[in-house]
Amino acid sequence: MLGLIVAIAVAVYFSRDLPDVTELKDVQLQTPMLVYTHDGVLISQFGEKRRIPLAIEQIPQQMKDAFLAVEDSRFYDHPGIDLIGVTRAFVSLVMTGEKRQGASTITMQVARNFYLTRDKTYRRKIREILLAWRIEQLLPKDQILELYLNKIPLGQRAHGVGAAAEVYFGKTVDQLTLPEIAMIAGLPKAPSRLNPIYSVENAVERRNVVLARMLAVDAISREEFDQASRAPLEGKYHGPAIEMHAPYVAEMARQYMVERYGEEQAYTTGFKVYTTIDSKQQQAAIDAVVQNLLDYDHRHGYRGPIANPWLTVPELDEQSAQEQPLEPMVVLPEPMWEQAEIVEHLQQYRGYQHLVPAMVTSVSEQSAEVIRRDGAAGTIDWDGMKWARAFITDERQGAAPKTAAEIVQPGDVIMTEVVQDGVFALSQLPEASGALIALNPEDAAIRALVGGFSFAQSQFNRAFQAKRQLGSNIKPFIYSAAFDNGYGLASLVADAPISHWDASAGVAWRPKNSPETYDGDTRLRLGLAQSKNVMSVRLLRAVGIDKIRQHLSKFGFPLDEIPPNESLALGSASFTPLDVATGFAVLANGGFQVKSYLIERIEDQHGNRLFQQQPKVACSECEAIEESISEFSDLTEFADIAADQFAMCPALPVDPAQQAPRVVSDTNTFLVTQAMNSAIWGGGNWSAGTGWNGTGWRAARALKRRDIAGKTGTTNDAKDAWFSGFQPNLVATSWIGFDDHRRKLGSTAYNANLGRDQIVGKEFGAKTALPAWIKFMQVALQNMPVQSFTAPDNIVSVRIDRSSGLLTHRTDSSTRFEYFVAGSEPTQYAEALTQPVDPFIDNEVQQPSTVDDELF
Repeated sequence: MLGLIVAIAVAVYFSRDLPDVTELKDVQLQTPMLVYTHDGVLISQFGEKRRIPLAIEQIPQQMKDAFLAVEDSRFYDHPGIDLIGVTRAFVSLVMTGEKRQGASTITMQVARNFYLTRDKTYRRKIREILLAWRIEQLLPKDQILELYLNKIPLGQRAHGVGAAAEVYFGKTVDQLTLPEIAMIAGLPKAPSRLNPIYSVENAVERRNVVLARMLAVDAISREEFDQASRAPLEGKYHGPAIEMHAPYVAEMARQYMVERYGEEQAYTTGFKVYTTIDSKQQQAAIDAVVQNLLDYDHRHGYRGPIANPWLTVPELDEQSAQEQPLEPMVVLPEPMWEQAEIVEHLQQYRGYQHLVPAMVTSVSEQSAEVIRRDGAAGTIDWDGMKWARAFITDERQGAAPKTAAEIVQPGDVIMTEVVQDGVFALSQLPEASGALIALNPEDAAIRALVGGFSFAQSQFNRAFQAKRQLGSNIKPFIYSAAFDNGYGLASLVADAPISHWDASAGVAWRPKNSPETYDGDTRLRLGLAQSKNVMSVRLLRAVGIDKIRQHLSKFGFPLDEIPPNESLALGSASFTPLDVATGFAVLANGGFQVKSYLIERIEDQHGNRLFQQQPKVACSECEAIEESISEFSDLTEFADIAADQFAMCPALPVDPAQQAPRVVSDTNTFLVTQAMNSAIWGGGNWSAGTGWNGTGWRAARALKRRDIAGKTGTTNDAKDAWFSGFQPNLVATSWIGFDDHRRKLGSTAYNANLGRDQIVGKEFGAKTALPAWIKFMQVALQNMPVQSFTAPDNIVSVRIDRSSGLLTHRTDSSTRFEYFVAGSEPTQYAEALTQPVDPFIDNEVQQPSTVDDELF
């Protein structure tokens, strides 16, 4: 009776400040944030604790048996406190004077893991017992076991059996073998010491204890015990099951979630963030940017090894040192390092993308033997190193090497790429940077985004953080403004040198074409396709800077960031690749202003949708439907008649808030697209010798599709190179340049640019940025059928004379069909001209007129 009274008194005393365990009914376990692509591919995980919550039905019976056998074999029989275990622990305490046995049931461990510390005090133990009693009154046994198996810390930041299966074996729980299950079940006793990453020996010993307990309670047979206890165990860490690495995208998603929910909630609530990224296009973009930067870097020469620990400076006395030349000689020490020593040394050097550090161990006439950081040994043959002319400057490279010894020597630490098993190629970490971004033009959903060569190298996301001058990438928007102010594809503008005195600067401004060739009066289609600088300047003068700036703002470019001077015509404005791609999306979608976005939806850990993006959608069909609606007084009658039109429309007219605003006419964007299509496909009759190339002709040769349009861009001194282009369903922008134009060569600082090399010559957008765009589009457009650029209803096509832009009766290679806005097509025939036009009579733009006989 006295013991009972004391027990009641203790229970009442310690029950006063116990936490409310009813929250365990709907407990939210700390679960990391997962980031997915649009098509459900996992690209990242954020959060200190790794946890994969599982329902009790998802956990294998053998896993439950293992934990019950070693932790609480009478779990389903006791009320939360195991009196036999408590008695055993009490006897042990009396006999030894030490707290060797805790007598904790699984329910008591749940109480401790959720509410208490792990301090071994009597106060904590009493509170643990009382909480366990309450939990047993509140929850069924299976739910308690489920909480335990999901909450228990199991080492290496893994919490719960789902995460432990992934961390230690790279598997899901249903894929685990009996020995693996037993190993995990043995971890709660000492997670940091009994895991196989820390000690395989400790883990095997503890695993076999668990197997013995399972045998003792008849959870497994003797045969299963014998096989499992003899099974080998590997100690290896397995990272999160990331299916595709897209760190620049993942970081953008992380920042969005932290801003929206706060850091603690974002990392622990188990959010599932679905981005707009298409996994196939994203991987294609990564491959394109990485390969393009490596190709550019290799063209400009080899900068030498990262280091060479085998090279030493000989020790000299004072007199000998004075007699030595300024550059001390180096010698190779003997003997060479063993492979293990080389691998250990290479651990201090980091790999980037598929570049892996390696050490040269021997050099032959035209090959070298290497050992890589991962322990792989192999050969760099001549094909893998002959590119390595010595880097001198961005503009110069050394002579082509003839032997391997001119390139590498034993002890060199270098970067390598895999060619095939046992065969590698010499490489190096690029100094130039690049970015590529692709959008769906209908709503500007980001389909692919790459912010640099390697996130491990630099976390700066050039795709949406780097504002760079656009160069000729600005011209389609200049031409769009011209088309809104009376010009057409066949309008003639003087392609002739300009010299304008700038009184404030005291010098003449002389914009030049690149290359410096001038063709006299030239049609605007050719002017954009061949990127004529002086024609762009003349258009800006004719239309007016203010009108041009206002027009450019319709494409999403901030007005206050558009320079109010004539340099704008040559691309002096600075915007990010994301800004540029969004602007080109307006051209691709027919004139609707759309806003880019990355986060498509957010779900909680149970799949409940918390947020759904509602983007503005470009929908020309919606406009047609809305016009048709106005003709019907009975909407039901209209719906019956135009049901097929409704089905075609991604945003129904009944929800106008979802429709993107039209900022440019479809006729305008069609004309710009036609000129940009010529920038890729050129024009003329090649067999007759009257054909011409556009600046993006390499895209036509590689993609062999007519439904693409694009524009190159190169800034002054080739500091930035661009290519932006689109197909009706996809728009992409590629950029390459240096993050910092101030670079060092030895101790000398200089202004860097993309320079020139001995393979492609001077680096332009067409040679430097376009290859990445092509490589990306080759993959991204694989399953997209060819889709022609459809002319709006008010566009007409007539045959014109190529040189004058007038109508013609001829049908030879000197003519072509050209598009015009209805009513603006010429009425005069070229044959009626009595004398040829001198292209250099007037350097100013010939103003378009609605009266055809005044145009020329």
